[in-house]
Amino acid sequence: QVQLAESGGGLVQAGGSLRLSCATSGRTFSDFAMGWFRQAPGKEREFVAAIRRSDGATTYGDSVTGRFTISRDNAKKTVYLQMNSLKPEDTAVYYCAAKRNVGLITSESRYDYWGQGTQVTVSS
Repeated sequence: QVQLAESGGGLVQAGGSLRLSCATSGRTFSDFAMGWFRQAPGKEREFVAAIRRSDGATTYGDSVTGRFTISRDNAKKTVYLQMNSLKPEDTAVYYCAAKRNVGLITSESRYDYWGQGTQVTVSS
């Protein structure tokens, strides 16, 4: 079992930055592929970013490529999402997810563990 806890959300003006953290507990963090998703009001959950457990390879959703960066610190059992050049359309609840897997996972349905989410609001 893995527990995930997101933090770092808040209210920011357009063009600003935030860094989200997802602290984990339980099994060996380095065994897990990690991802970030988001869900805006009235919309389906959307893939944001993923990071591989072995070499730290990353992939991003089209809407955040070039602005967001996912990273992980295996010693701290934490995954981060650095969000720059934020836009009002980035407003959503952001979730981190984990799966014991070697790959890069972009599909929501493949993740086994989820955090409770953290709200990010970007004002125009």
